Amino acid sequence: MADQHIDPSGSTQAFRAFANAREQEAAAKPKKSPLIPIIAVVVVIAIIGVAAFLLLQ
Repeated sequence: MADQHIDPSGSTQAFRAFANAREQEAAAKPKKSPLIPIIAVVVVIAIIGVAAFLLLQ
């Protein structure tokens, strides 16, 4: 037998709880620091500079 009375607020509350949980999860994630790519670029430039210096001697 199907339920004749469907509570529309039940699905709305479930959706709001889901949406709020996603927002809190996104806010809790730490932001990635650009420190590693910057260090990698500096190291690559230093290696290229040393290689160029040794080739031009």
